[in-house]
Amino acid sequence: RFSLLLLNLEEYFFEQHTANHVVNKGCRDERKFRGSLKICSKSIIFEPDDNNQPIIKIPLRDCVSIKAPEDNEANNPFARDTSGGISVVCNQVFLIKERNIIAPYKTIRGRTEHLFQLDVAWKLGDVVQTLHQLYRASCLDKMGDQAAMITAILQSRLARTSFDKNRFQSISETLHMECKAEMVTPLVTNPGHVCVTDANLYFQPLNGYPKPVVQITLQNVRRIYKRRHGLMPLGLEVFCTENDLCSDIYLKFYSYQDRDELYFLIATYIENHITEHTAESYMLQWQRGHISNYQYLLHLNNLADRSCNDLSQYPVFPWIIADYSSPVLDLTKRETFRDLSKPVGALNKERLDRLVTRYQEMPEPKFMYGSHYSSPGYVLFYLVRVAPEYMLCLQNGKFDHADRMFNSIAETWKNCLDGATDFKELIPEFYENDSSFLVNSLKLDLGKRQGGKMVEDVELPPWASGPDDFLQKSQEALESQYVSEHLHEWIDLIFGYKQKGSEAVAAHNVFHPLTYEGGVDLNSIMDPNEKVALLTQILEFGQTPKQLFTIPHPRRIIPKSKSLSRTSSHSVSIAESPVSPNEESFEDLTEESITLAWNNIAKLKLDEQYKIHKEAVTGIAVTSNGSSVFTTSQDSTLKMFSKESKTIQRSVSFSSMALSSCLILPGDTTVVSSSWDNNIYFYSIAFGRQQEILIGHDDAVSKICWRDGRLYSASWDSTVKVWHCVPGETLSNKKHHFELLAELEHDVSVNTIDLNAASTMLASGTKEGTIGLWDVGSATVLHQLPCHSGTVFAAAFSPDSRHLLSSGEDCCFKVTDVQTGMIISYITADEPQRCFKWDGNTILSGSQSGELLIWDLLGGKVVERIKGHTGAVTSMWMNEQCSSVITGGEDKQIMFWKLQY
Repeated sequence: RFSLLLLNLEEYFFEQHTANHVVNKGCRDERKFRGSLKICSKSIIFEPDDNNQPIIKIPLRDCVSIKAPEDNEANNPFARDTSGGISVVCNQVFLIKERNIIAPYKTIRGRTEHLFQLDVAWKLGDVVQTLHQLYRASCLDKMGDQAAMITAILQSRLARTSFDKNRFQSISETLHMECKAEMVTPLVTNPGHVCVTDANLYFQPLNGYPKPVVQITLQNVRRIYKRRHGLMPLGLEVFCTENDLCSDIYLKFYSYQDRDELYFLIATYIENHITEHTAESYMLQWQRGHISNYQYLLHLNNLADRSCNDLSQYPVFPWIIADYSSPVLDLTKRETFRDLSKPVGALNKERLDRLVTRYQEMPEPKFMYGSHYSSPGYVLFYLVRVAPEYMLCLQNGKFDHADRMFNSIAETWKNCLDGATDFKELIPEFYENDSSFLVNSLKLDLGKRQGGKMVEDVELPPWASGPDDFLQKSQEALESQYVSEHLHEWIDLIFGYKQKGSEAVAAHNVFHPLTYEGGVDLNSIMDPNEKVALLTQILEFGQTPKQLFTIPHPRRIIPKSKSLSRTSSHSVSIAESPVSPNEESFEDLTEESITLAWNNIAKLKLDEQYKIHKEAVTGIAVTSNGSSVFTTSQDSTLKMFSKESKTIQRSVSFSSMALSSCLILPGDTTVVSSSWDNNIYFYSIAFGRQQEILIGHDDAVSKICWRDGRLYSASWDSTVKVWHCVPGETLSNKKHHFELLAELEHDVSVNTIDLNAASTMLASGTKEGTIGLWDVGSATVLHQLPCHSGTVFAAAFSPDSRHLLSSGEDCCFKVTDVQTGMIISYITADEPQRCFKWDGNTILSGSQSGELLIWDLLGGKVVERIKGHTGAVTSMWMNEQCSSVITGGEDKQIMFWKLQY
């Protein structure tokens, strides 16, 4: 019952031991379950011999203790009969395949203890030592660090072992090469040793699973392909058949030199037996009618790096039929078919018009579609019924929501035509002979849809009498005359000259730059955590096939009477369902929720971080729905970062000078940025261009605020100016109109400003440490206070506007009573606090060293230090609920923080 799919993604199965799982040790109802204990890189798995008993999976990160009880331990519950015993205490356990039924994992939360007695007791010490090492790896905070430590453990194990030559088929075989590699299957890889002799290719798994050795006779090899795996040129796939969808073995090597050497050895052997086919040679066979449309698409997919063993690069096939409502399918009518000259995203003109408008307004790098036509989620969406364990593996032991399942062919086609972000094509299974992916033959409980209907078989169009008939008619459609005459147009889009460049733009076929081969160089990314995050993002998003043709693909000319035959092809294939991000719920903006947030502010945890600028981040602004983050930097750019896709969507420079701050105007249509070049720039989000420049100062603009149609700008020219602004959208000429309402004169450069809640008061902080409190209505100064020695970095009113908090170069926080101008409290820090947020009692500040500090103002002390940036925290944004924070730093990064109650 055990399979590698019970492991987490990117997890390895290291070793197994025959053992007993002892339940209720020492009690009257003590029981022993015989089975196999599996040691994996992130979990301990026990597979009982009794199929009715559940498989037990204990994540290492949830373990409290792992130890071997000693006979001489006092008060030890396991003191008697502990030969080979391992005690595991944990906070969470997963029970899998209870009564041998494939279902979502059952989670047992709360502290439990498990005793495993090994048959071979002398191995106990080694097993516990291994588990302690893996436990330490699982406790590391960052995914990159975890991956690095587990890789080191794996490589150490591989280095201590070698291929067992006793496994050779014949003693006369000559060894040509031996190296380390991993066998790749969908969602999982299995490390071991590869051997090539003059007669055979061998793979010996480190763990002996699923069998001690996999053997391929070189004489049987028909095709061999180099593969990109995880964006790296490290894969090799071997086929012993000419037309099958799935290969006989897929290997991933640890160096491309090993991969290329093995490829050379096998390819040299093959050359003496069969001819290697290129895309052009297959094209010729297809044009002449020697191979079917299906076979040709299969070969093109193979040549373009698509493999059934890699769900991020699964073979892609086109939607062919556009009619899912007629009682009879008429393959002589043009309207029955989808337009193969257009990508899915361009089939609906209304949707396309919207996408093109957005594309035209987008700065480089531009893309039309925010999602791809092939991704692991889409592949598994189609295949959930035949391999539910893949879905459970991908989605942490859960099935997808019933309403998001592949419930109906017509419904799915309609969504691909109308959906705002659904542009998926099909998979080869739609044109094969195995209809099991359309039928819930395993009687899986896939959930209940809205309306109470259970998810069962896929709903078929009226013209199909059943699943087999549906596939038969789909095959007939794929091999029909219309498709044969137009298939070259679709090949141009997916594999050919319309895949990239100006032809792709003209064909409305432009996807995100990261989806194309060579879109990112992983070797150039030094930070392991950044590399893991980017790789995960690209693999989940989907990848465009390798480009096979750079000139228009010729069409197929066939006699009108000729019907095409095609070889039947059965394939074992893999299933899952797309992972849908949880929709964030918006909290009520109540005082209670804000109070609760500040009471728990010490539980702020780093969620994500991205290095998006080349210099320090100076300003952060977020759209009202939280989806887009705008940042300014001393590198002179304004960047628009998408929280959802985790990519920079726009990057704008208004001049060569640094930008100092930014804000978004109400309505989320315009971003305003202040610059060291004395100007304020208005940038239209909708139109993707600079809308207006406000040339209002004689020196650098240091900070801007916006309130009720008024812009407040602070400058090193010793002024704060108040402008009345009529936004461009309300005027026929689309230009903003500015009217100077007030000028607040200072003696020295102004570095920061803030407004009270009612917009009646303005606080300013200067480069010489002065705090000014101004009456906005009369433009007069109420208090001029020598607060700090050195620059005032930040100043902010309390929510009730009674107090003003300021921080300066002198490492001090000072609280000023607004009414009297009296400094009523101050705290001295170890280092300058460059930016902060506060609620009147508690301060969250960003320090010169990069830490986030939480201060109890009344107690005058730090209550929590949170590791953050490397280098000063230079800007900070907080949402209205005070539950989400974004910081920017001198380390050129933005960090997303969330409260975890």
